[in-house]
Amino acid sequence: MPIADLKAGQGKVDITLDITEKGEARTFSKFGKEGKVCNATLKDGTGEITLTLWNDDVEGINIGDKIRLTNGWCSEYKGAKQLSTGKFGKIEIVEAGKNNPQPGANPS
Repeated sequence: MPIADLKAGQGKVDITLDITEKGEARTFSKFGKEGKVCNATLKDGTGEITLTLWNDDVEGINIGDKIRLTNGWCSEYKGAKQLSTGKFGKIEIVEAGKNNPQPGANPS
């Protein structure tokens, strides 16, 4: 699915995109638990969109990675569409960026 076809309020988003930018992580506290959040920019031939990264994904995903978002959620904030995993989605790295080896990979 291309970025241009995403609609605000759309669920069950399955998309594979490249991470082109990643913002600084921020910490937050909710219901007595600490967490991390940051925004990343994803790009394809039809446009760009912001992806909100939460907790473990903040550290595990880097610029240059190709990621697959499965069962994600598209929302809108200040007139711009953005993606997140929502409650039931998942992000996996399809291809690590050149300078970002996969955890456990044996560099050559």
